[in-house]
Amino acid sequence: MTHFPIQDFSKLSTPFYYYDIDCLLKTLQVIEDETKGRPNFHVHYAVKANANPRILQIIAQHGLGADCVSGGEILAASEAGFVGNKIVYAGVGKSDWEIRTALEKGIHSFNVESLPELDVINQIAGEMGKCAHVAFRINPNVDAHTHAKITTGLNENKFGIAMEDMVTAIRHAQELGNVKYTGLHFHIGSQILDLSVYVSLCNRINELQNILESEGIVTDNINVGGGLGIDYDNPDGNPIPDFKQYFELFEKHLQLRNGQQLHFELGRSVVAQCGSLIARTLYVKEGHSKKFVIVDAGFTELIRPAMYGSHHYTENISAQASNSESKTEIYDVVGPICESSDVFSTGESLSKTHRGDFIAFRSAGAYGEVMASTYNCRKLPVAVYSDSI
Repeated sequence: MTHFPIQDFSKLSTPFYYYDIDCLLKTLQVIEDETKGRPNFHVHYAVKANANPRILQIIAQHGLGADCVSGGEILAASEAGFVGNKIVYAGVGKSDWEIRTALEKGIHSFNVESLPELDVINQIAGEMGKCAHVAFRINPNVDAHTHAKITTGLNENKFGIAMEDMVTAIRHAQELGNVKYTGLHFHIGSQILDLSVYVSLCNRINELQNILESEGIVTDNINVGGGLGIDYDNPDGNPIPDFKQYFELFEKHLQLRNGQQLHFELGRSVVAQCGSLIARTLYVKEGHSKKFVIVDAGFTELIRPAMYGSHHYTENISAQASNSESKTEIYDVVGPICESSDVFSTGESLSKTHRGDFIAFRSAGAYGEVMASTYNCRKLPVAVYSDSI
């Protein structure tokens, strides 16, 4: 359970991100425990979830690789201590400088998403006198049963290469002089709670592997992406996802060939529960039919509710700390941004709230700070850590 040091918070300017380092360390320890007996399992942290330098350094120190989707993320991962040959690089629009940066850092592989991209990688690698290792991102047409905006494995998504084009793409790579085909990459979506969809993914990969073997194509690496979800409704009850069941599922259902290496790209499940956005109540506004808690954080600090319609467990941590009032009231919790969509939640049950009370938006360690903006000329939120406050 995350402890919020309210007395220390009173000295800080809000809004800010509060990171429970102990929660992060415990999560990383579970991942390490569940994979240490599986030497062919390799976990790459998805940097897009949270690129806070301190968070990256801690994850790198625990031996994880990095999954990057931009040249900036490759540089951030490298600066934080991630080893180059543990970095995988995906993305539908890799620019020339990003490709060069990846090659200079000696990354493990490019997750290639189109044949034009493959040709450019080959050209740039040739100019640099290097050989680029490539894995093809294949759309397995598996429905992740999650939000439409974070589903990525269907045929109509912009990502990846169709299954029907897989062999042609690999044959083309084998004809080029400066790339080497090393594997297949998949990523079907994010915030996946129905683990049965991963069984469907395994079955599809097994089918594709059979096709490749019939073509005499050797595949060294299988990358199943990430997407494992977390419990946004009960962060204290379920602070760490069920990594045991997750890894066991792939071990049971995926028919790996002798010597094949299995790669994972976990992001949200690693960092979401360790982070909370802390805001201060500016006003409690009494409407004719509802009450509003107006806080000093908005979608400039946490855009997920406005972008995805998502909900973060919300607490009046000042009231909880004082234990002075047990009465709860129903509020719409809103921010100060000059947009009607700047709403964290409607019909939220909170302890009776007053001006100055601290409000915590939980499970915000993923896609929170990293997506913050300066819209309305606001300052970016700072980060505060539980072990240094």
